Amino acid sequence: MTDVQQDHPVLSFRYLEGPDPIGSNFKRLDELQQQARPFFRADEGDGYWVFTDHDAILEALQNPEVFSNSAVVPLDPNPVYKWIPMLIDPPEHGKWRHVLGLYFSPGRIHRLEEEQRIYARDLINKFVQKGSCDFYTDFAAVYPTTIFLQMMGLPIEKLPDFMVWEAKIMHATVESDPDRSIAISAMMEVVGYFTELINEKRADPSKRGDDIVSNALDWRIDDAPPSDADLLSCMLLLFMAGLDTVAAQLSYSMWHFATHPADRKRIVEDPAIIPAAIEEMMRAYPIVQTARKATRDIDFHGCPIKKDEVVMLPLAMAGRDPKVYARGGTVDLDADRPRHLSLGAGPHRCLGSHLARQELRVVFEEWHRLIPDYELADESGGREHTGGVYGVDSLPLRWTP
Repeated sequence: MTDVQQDHPVLSFRYLEGPDPIGSNFKRLDELQQQARPFFRADEGDGYWVFTDHDAILEALQNPEVFSNSAVVPLDPNPVYKWIPMLIDPPEHGKWRHVLGLYFSPGRIHRLEEEQRIYARDLINKFVQKGSCDFYTDFAAVYPTTIFLQMMGLPIEKLPDFMVWEAKIMHATVESDPDRSIAISAMMEVVGYFTELINEKRADPSKRGDDIVSNALDWRIDDAPPSDADLLSCMLLLFMAGLDTVAAQLSYSMWHFATHPADRKRIVEDPAIIPAAIEEMMRAYPIVQTARKATRDIDFHGCPIKKDEVVMLPLAMAGRDPKVYARGGTVDLDADRPRHLSLGAGPHRCLGSHLARQELRVVFEEWHRLIPDYELADESGGREHTGGVYGVDSLPLRWTP
């Protein structure tokens, strides 16, 4: 349904939707992009702007002076939480990013590869002879999250509890959590957990290790220890990002390979193309759909944005924009490796990009060596959800053992 108000298109858009069959999210965005360029007004809540062109989205991401990260959820323009460093702007943002960058440098991440590879094989071998699995539940929700828990210094045995909190924060819908009270309550539970953990490590240095939480006790921002509130806000953000993003990207990629046997055959027969395939998967299936908050009135690509209005920047619309990528949402493993925005752009470009790429490569290589031929296990083809990070709830696969 389209209405026109003051010469600006107003379209039906839902930030939180689903669960739906996998692929519905991207199809919806493709259809909206065809209806309105370079922007439209979403009719959800009090309304917000949605940009649909690659170039406009890129420009906004690269302009933090005008488009602030103080709000990244369009339904929550004045958040009571403070995800550090996601919800802070330069120059404060750069100080936190410098501290965190030490843990996600290419060299440090590369040293984790062999351990990650062994773990991937161990997980796959648990079900390879069964001939079926739910890829999300049995692998994607376990593999990258366990690796990140180890980096954080969190107990692996608490993974089920962590995933419950993660689901409440990241996977709620308007129907299940209309006022986001459940999500905020879960955030407070996570903060409470980190408060106890940090206090324990402070009280007993023997419980510290070479992990992010332990090392965070010695961090300095502007030559001074960060406040407990800021430190806990940072831990909350790392917790949310580490338990959701790679699992989602893995699941969409494996859904693609399960439904496109020619592409799957290519990477089985020629594993050398896997790095390029990863970039194409990220371009065609961008999981992050972020927002920004205007710091002043501005006419941006013809859009009359007022100060404090929220602007939605769906990275999937950028990655699948046929004006920039002629193939749009179609995957082409022979295309030149594309520059894409799926890991963001500007000062807030994904801090964990090296970790994400390595985990994806390790999984693609090990999975297709052990299970080269597989397909969707039923006609439903799995389920997905929307939000700030698109994700898969279930992906049933089967193969001949």
